[in-house]
Amino acid sequence: MRMPAPDETLIARKAEILRALKRIVPGEGVVAEPAELVPFESDGLSAYRQTPLAVVLPDTTAQVSEILRWCQANGVKVVPRGAGTSLSGGALPLADGVVLGLSKFNRVLEVDYANRCAVVQPGVTNLGITAAVEAAGFYYAPDPSSQIACTIGGNVAENSGGVHCLKHGLTTNNLLGCELVLMTGEIVRLGGKAFDADGYDLLGLVTGSEGLLGVVTEVTVRILPKPEMARALLLGFPSVEAAGATVGDIIAAGIIPAGLEMMDNPAIRAAEAFVHAGYPVEAEALLIVELDGPEAECAELAGHVRALAAQRGADFVKVSADEAERLSFWAGRKAAFPAVGRIAPDYYCMDGTIPRGKLPQVLTRINDLAREYGLGVANVFHAGDGNLHPLILYDAEKPGELERAEAFGADILKLCVAVGGVLTGEHGVGVEKRDLMGEMFDATDLACQQRVKCAFDPGLLLNPGKVFPTLHRCAELGRMHVKGGKLAFPELPRF
Repeated sequence: MRMPAPDETLIARKAEILRALKRIVPGEGVVAEPAELVPFESDGLSAYRQTPLAVVLPDTTAQVSEILRWCQANGVKVVPRGAGTSLSGGALPLADGVVLGLSKFNRVLEVDYANRCAVVQPGVTNLGITAAVEAAGFYYAPDPSSQIACTIGGNVAENSGGVHCLKHGLTTNNLLGCELVLMTGEIVRLGGKAFDADGYDLLGLVTGSEGLLGVVTEVTVRILPKPEMARALLLGFPSVEAAGATVGDIIAAGIIPAGLEMMDNPAIRAAEAFVHAGYPVEAEALLIVELDGPEAECAELAGHVRALAAQRGADFVKVSADEAERLSFWAGRKAAFPAVGRIAPDYYCMDGTIPRGKLPQVLTRINDLAREYGLGVANVFHAGDGNLHPLILYDAEKPGELERAEAFGADILKLCVAVGGVLTGEHGVGVEKRDLMGEMFDATDLACQQRVKCAFDPGLLLNPGKVFPTLHRCAELGRMHVKGGKLAFPELPRF
């Protein structure tokens, strides 16, 4: 993975850039000492590191606006950063760029129960939104495994999901509005408290745009009333193929669980040793199925799920007896990533999405690839919506293992696309999948996407080096091709 070559003239202007930033954000709002920059060298994809030119930590939208306006006028690159939990390198800094951190934007501004929404700053944690409303019987549905640390601004940038997104949707399905600062410094509002806004769906465009279009400084999210009951089932299977087939059976039967997760044996063993949730460590695969709603409905659906699992040979069934046990089932799943970190020096977390019906085929092929590359793999993923998270186990201290892990991961993502899926489900493209975009999009597709980038950021200063394998200058994308001294289609009007 390569980033754009740093601009030495920008690096030489560091003192000037720091003076300008300190005028905008006085006090301790600018970080520039080498030791203080270390925490900002990477995000959750820690295999890639780069020391930024500087970090600026504003605490008002006006300061964000002034920072971006000055950076555009002076040709300075900007990398927006939330909590830094991104697993795709989306917040990887640039040696010749400024990191714009939003950690000080950490307040819940308003809770509007009448309209079932909350207005929060982007530095509020995902779980912090639920904490602000749970006393009134509400919660925020999207729940990434990192929800205790990840922030809502980053969730918007990556369109984050979570274990309960099968029924209640991803970030985009629970986002009502946002305040966005463009690279020009202009402050715009998209959406609001209403269910939907008129005109173009610019809010949908910004969601998942990975910090390439603007910097989010305020977010309005939908909050939901807690269901009357939630019941979770643990279903153990003798093979991953049987568990994968059961996922398709459940959805085909018209049952939409609140959550439907799958773990294979290495992940089961690691999570059980870490959390002691009562997982069947001899099972080759485990499904966690959560049903919510009225008590009678949960009981009825649980019976159907058990019957479907039995038809596929499930040899372990456990239903949560109370709320504490239900939460313990989920504690193991949410701790699976750190738990796997105990069984290997390093792991590389992948993120691709496939049609549910392809689960057995894809899981079998992933295990074949593990043998071919000589590396371990633990599978933990959102089975209900086909969002895979294979954890490739490796040791960065052993020469060549990181490169093998990267190649293994690339083959998994190519496999996802080949079976009708996509490169990412919720982690984004960042730098991790950037050079694989050509597997899914042709040159025309990518050029159209880059034109959108140019409409928001014509100077290509916001988060450059991410998402697009080859970033063309905006003037190049709009260039008219002349052949034999004539433009193509001369009869068409030119504007």
